[in-house]
Amino acid sequence: MTRSSQPDAVRGRIEQELVVPLGALGLDLEGVELTPAGRRRILRIAVDGDSGVTLDAVADATKEISRVLDESPVVQEALGEQPYTLEVTSRGVDRPLTLPRHWRRNTDRLVKVTLLAPLTGEVVGRIQDCDEDADGGGVRLLVDGETRRVAYADVAKALVQVEFNRRSRTPEQHEEG
Repeated sequence: MTRSSQPDAVRGRIEQELVVPLGALGLDLEGVELTPAGRRRILRIAVDGDSGVTLDAVADATKEISRVLDESPVVQEALGEQPYTLEVTSRGVDRPLTLPRHWRRNTDRLVKVTLLAPLTGEVVGRIQDCDEDADGGGVRLLVDGETRRVAYADVAKALVQVEFNRRSRTPEQHEEG
């Protein structure tokens, strides 16, 4: 194994061991990052869930991840002897929407979407709904009062926009669109 592929192999082994235990907690594994920090390393695990991630959920995930890391010979072999510090986090609002579940979990949020060629440009709209179909699926955005469908395949980058002082919509407003 080449030196540059070693971190990817370690992340892959850790991901394989954590997907099922985190799924049992109702969480998805969003990312594994292992970075050097002096004589130690930082092992950062990002999780997310359909209902978001509470501090209690992060605490439960941290306990379960620690248990798996301590008990799994596969992970022990992958991590080796060098010490590490474990950090469990949520995805965060600044993370790009890259999977259909990210779009679904952000329904009714404002997003900025950068489109791939030949469409190119940016679209800012509110996520109405999204789907996964035979063509790869897409999202319906409310853009300047008009509904626009954007296929996932046409998205170069999508980020949730932070909104301050936005009033929540009532159920009636959701039905009206």
